[in-house]
Amino acid sequence: MIYGAMKFSIGGSLKLAFRPWVEGLENIPVRGPAILASNHLSFSDSFFLPAVLDRKVTFIAKAEYFTAPGVKGKLTAAFFRGVGQLPVDRSGGRGAGEAAIRAGIQVVESGGLFGIYPEGTRSPDGRLYRGKPGGLARVALATGAPVIPVAMIDTEKIQPPGQVMPKLMRPGIRIGAPLDFTRYQGMEGDRFILRSVTDEVMYEIMKLSGQEYVDIYATVAKRQIADEAKLKSDEAKRKADEEKRKADEEKKKADEEKKKGTDRTGG
Repeated sequence: MIYGAMKFSIGGSLKLAFRPWVEGLENIPVRGPAILASNHLSFSDSFFLPAVLDRKVTFIAKAEYFTAPGVKGKLTAAFFRGVGQLPVDRSGGRGAGEAAIRAGIQVVESGGLFGIYPEGTRSPDGRLYRGKPGGLARVALATGAPVIPVAMIDTEKIQPPGQVMPKLMRPGIRIGAPLDFTRYQGMEGDRFILRSVTDEVMYEIMKLSGQEYVDIYATVAKRQIADEAKLKSDEAKRKADEEKRKADEEKKKADEEKKKGTDRTGG
């Protein structure tokens, strides 16, 4: 009931304001389990995709969204539950990953649609990054559910980092044909199979999205970008310090010359 109300209010508002275009809706099953594997460009991806589907989609979200204290915390928790987010504690390393996998399996085994971002985090620059083996592939192989590749298009342009007001523009959602991995069922313990399944899904997402593919993890790319930004910042600070030092030396020299001139004239 809450999901329906949130979908009507938030989803309806999103569709009215942004008018997202959609291709491939016929690939979403009317009933029964499926896994929606999407690229991840923006925080809004988890809102635009459910907004255009008739069925409920369940994503996993940080448990902190559901446990914050006070009125604001309760409202935040209610909001995330209302839009179909499932709380998972991600703070425990491998245990956190196992919790996410169990949550996904439960959603699928109950006949629902489970949404997952194989990249594990948002793309830092709009490119498509290597999918993380484990979550997506293990849920698919444990349940036998079809994996439906999804491409979110231009959602990162609506509200880039640092921009307060969203830009009113039409994002796109392209939904591909279901992928069947039942041939690998029972092999979720084989890391080569997990890698193969994940790569096949990412290839389909790449074809749907038209993104440039980068064969490293998005988390690694984010660290590299942060390191490069820090190097540039440090270099800019070094240059500023050097320019200030030179300016101070020139001022000191000018003051000394002025003092010598004053001494010679007896002033």
